[in-house]
Amino acid sequence: MERFQISTPEQTVMINITARVQGIIDEKGYKNGFCQVFIPHTTAAVTINENADPDVKHDIITEINKVIPFNDGYHHIEGNSAAHIKTSLLGSSELIPVDQGRLKLGTWQGIFFCEFDGPRRREVWVQFLGV
Repeated sequence: MERFQISTPEQTVMINITARVQGIIDEKGYKNGFCQVFIPHTTAAVTINENADPDVKHDIITEINKVIPFNDGYHHIEGNSAAHIKTSLLGSSELIPVDQGRLKLGTWQGIFFCEFDGPRRREVWVQFLGV
């Protein structure tokens, strides 16, 4: 398993990590199989979505914050229940096919680290599953 760290600059942000994940595949010489990206945090997630227009990230963050507001009478003493809920909805891992050493993402897709309780220093775990 490979790991890399990421620093998040804001409370809620989506950061494109596609190149970093592809870089691990390149560095290790992985060819065919699956790449699992896992986020070992309860207030951060990973998702695959459009990578062409930065307004998509903005729109996702805006709408998820409307649906799950930061302050809504939550009981969790740490005050970050909204981040836990958002993480549960998006998920902690993605499984991406790898063919001939390349992530098999759609034309417009990218892999995004989603921070919901920043700014923080986080880890991303990448595991290759060969076939």
